[in-house]
Amino acid sequence: MAIRPAEQLIHKAAWLYYAHGLRQDQVANQLNISRASVAMYLRKARETGIVNISTSTQLFTDDVMARRLEDALKLDAVWIAPENDYVIDPSTDIAVLAASVFLELVRKGDRIGVAWGRTIYTIADIMSYADLQDVTVVQLCGNLGAPYSYRPDQCTMEIARRLNAKGLNFYAPLVLTTEALAHGLRAEPVIREQLSGISDCDLALYSVGTVDADSHVVKCGALSVGEMALLRDAGAAGVIAGQIIDAAGKALDCSYNRRVISAALSSLRQIEKRLMVVQEDSKFEPLLAALAGGLCTHLVVGARMAKRLLEHAGAATEKAS
Repeated sequence: MAIRPAEQLIHKAAWLYYAHGLRQDQVANQLNISRASVAMYLRKARETGIVNISTSTQLFTDDVMARRLEDALKLDAVWIAPENDYVIDPSTDIAVLAASVFLELVRKGDRIGVAWGRTIYTIADIMSYADLQDVTVVQLCGNLGAPYSYRPDQCTMEIARRLNAKGLNFYAPLVLTTEALAHGLRAEPVIREQLSGISDCDLALYSVGTVDADSHVVKCGALSVGEMALLRDAGAAGVIAGQIIDAAGKALDCSYNRRVISAALSSLRQIEKRLMVVQEDSKFEPLLAALAGGLCTHLVVGARMAKRLLEHAGAATEKAS
C-alpha cells in the first residue's frame, strides 16, 4: 500500500536522516520545518514502523522506491500507486491517490492552475469535497468544442466545485486557424491578463499527453493523425496543457504551437508546486520529456512506471560516468 500523503513528510524526514545521514538541523532546513518537528517525525517514524532502526540495510517498510525516485529525478515529492492484480483498471488507483495528494497540497488562499484531459477529469470526479477559503482555480489553456469530453472548462469548474472555490475559465479556443488570429487574441487585454497571471499560481495540476493517434489533441480535433505524425517526425515528444513539447521539454517550434492559446511553459515553470499525474504506461517518453523540461516538481505514477523511471535514471547515470 502506498504511503498516505499526510504521512509523507514523516517518511521524507526519516529518509533524509537515516538514508542520507543528514543531521536533524539539516533535515529541518531541507524540509523547511523546525528541528523540533524533525525530532517528532523521526519518533513517529519509529513508532509506526516506517523505520526499523535494527535493520540498517532495510530501514523503510513502505515506499522506498518513491524516495529513490525523488533523489534520482531531483523532485520535491513522488507518490507511487502499488500494483494490484485484483483491480480491473489500475489507473483508477493512481487517480484516487492523486486526488488525495492534490488536496494535501492545496492551502487556503492558493491560486491553482488546472489543465485538461481524461486523467485530470477523473481526478476531479473522484475528489473529496473540501471547503477551502479564498482558493481560485484557473484554466491553463483555451477551450474545446462542446462534443469533446474532459474539456478544460469542465476540469477547471469541477475541481473548483469540489473545493468550494472560485473558478476562472478561459473564454478563448484552444487553437486558432491562423497564427495571426492567435497573436491578436493573445494581445486582447482580458486574455493577456489571464495568461500573464498563470505564473502567480501556487499549484498546477496536469498530466502529459502522447504524440500519437490516441493523443487528446488528436481526439478533440485540434490536430489530425497525419499532422501529429509530421510533428512527431519533427521532434514532438509530448503534450502539456495543449502545447507540443520536444524531448528536452521545450515548446516545439511549429505552427500549431503558435496557434495555441495556452500558458507559456516559462510561466508553468514559475509555479512552485507542479503536480503531474500519469496513469498510462504508454506515456513513458512524454513523461521523460516533461521531466527534462522542469515541468514537474511533484509526481504521482504507478509502480510499473516508477520502476521504468528508476531503471532509466540508473542507465543514464552509468552512461554519464
